[in-house]
Amino acid sequence: MTKVGKVYLVGGGPGDPDLVTVKGRSLLEQAQVVVYDNLASRELLALAPNALHIYVGKKKSDHAMPQEEISRLLVEHALLGKLVVRLKGGDPFIFGRGGEEMEALVDAGVPYEVVPGVTAALGIAAYTGVPLTHRDHTSVVSFVTGHAPHQIDWSKVGHAETLVLYMGLSNLADISQRMISAGRNPDTPAMAVRWATRATQQTITGTLATLPELVEKVQMKPPATIVIGEVVGLREKLNWFEKLPLFGKQIVVTRAAAQAGTLGNRLHELGAEVVELPVIAFAPPLDPTPLNLAIANLAEYDWLIFTSTNGVRYFLDLLDQSPYDLRGLRAKLCAIGPATAKELEALHLKVDLIPEEYVGESLVEAMSKLDLTRKRILIPRAAVARDVVPDALLRLGAIVDVVETYRTVVPAGSEAIAKQLLSAARKPDWVTFTSSSTVKNFLVLAGAELLSDVNIASIGPVTSATARMHGLTVTVEAEPHTIEGLVDAILLGASTLH
Repeated sequence: MTKVGKVYLVGGGPGDPDLVTVKGRSLLEQAQVVVYDNLASRELLALAPNALHIYVGKKKSDHAMPQEEISRLLVEHALLGKLVVRLKGGDPFIFGRGGEEMEALVDAGVPYEVVPGVTAALGIAAYTGVPLTHRDHTSVVSFVTGHAPHQIDWSKVGHAETLVLYMGLSNLADISQRMISAGRNPDTPAMAVRWATRATQQTITGTLATLPELVEKVQMKPPATIVIGEVVGLREKLNWFEKLPLFGKQIVVTRAAAQAGTLGNRLHELGAEVVELPVIAFAPPLDPTPLNLAIANLAEYDWLIFTSTNGVRYFLDLLDQSPYDLRGLRAKLCAIGPATAKELEALHLKVDLIPEEYVGESLVEAMSKLDLTRKRILIPRAAVARDVVPDALLRLGAIVDVVETYRTVVPAGSEAIAKQLLSAARKPDWVTFTSSSTVKNFLVLAGAELLSDVNIASIGPVTSATARMHGLTVTVEAEPHTIEGLVDAILLGASTLH
């Protein structure tokens, strides 16, 4: 007999994926089935890549699935022994119909748990600088749905000191008139917020009387939430999120998926909407024989030069798979850039040389000060790379072995993301390139057309040269040539272009 599974009703939060609870994130990573709403972010769904994803979202006049069918789905998959996550926007119990789904699970004898989430109202309060309660303004907050204004007694509800209207945007003019007719001051501060807590957050402020016309003027669409009350007047003073330096900017990160997090997280912290389009992935060399031979003769080398963190990782991976280990290493170590050096230092290896600038030419300049006559140098690197360093070291009298340690490939799934970018109504504000390979592969996937009128941020002169060779205009270049330098360059560029 199949063991009955379990259903978790998980609040996904108001939009920013970082606001999901630790428990919610953990359950998504374990999920076998994810039943999700319209407001579930792609970042949260990405936490369950191997789960069956079932969309059951509801928009105004567009319900993907009736509520009864959603409840039936939850029961069905749980009875098959699956761990099911019912992922809801906001919180399951704040107008999320979580109670109805719980009743269905109880009736079917299916085990369940509820994992609370940050509801839209709390996300709005935090990300617009409008506290829902304040000692000087209000100690009462009322939540109400606005999809059926005629069913609400506005003579009672409409006088709440702070009133939060869910699903009320389409009926805002009617609601406003009913509240004013019931005695609410038409000059009461009010605001409408769409896509709260995201980089695309849109906020319109006015009064109870003027807000409907302001919303209509800019053609604001659902999903949006309305807040009415004196606390809205605090927004001008307390708003922080929309003042972040990259707020509202859409930035495409083209690094490999495993490496995109560092750059993406930093840009996200600064308010940007980050789109990850990994245009390169890394794979072991097609023929590992030369690298295996170099590892077997590791003790013969005077210098090991690593030009990237990937070179370090793949070299040491193959070393681990060989009969040898680091005890055979007597060479001095050189790393281009602090990130590569950090990768070596994490293995308790001391780096003997880091060039002043993190490019091959600077490395050559640093090593030209040394006597390299008859010194054996090993450079484990990518299959396709510039020959500036090995050629210069040969001229300095060194014996140089360049071995393919890894190769770059175009990752599966990136073409679909590129197509979405191409078909989107809005073009990105920035595209970042962190190597020549990212430039070339991006152009293969998306073409140069997407980059017209888009700012380009390059990590260094070699990457910039590749971009220009393909007819692209580089807006900013990192200095120093690091991820943090790239972020600083974007910040400077954004402030200049603003």
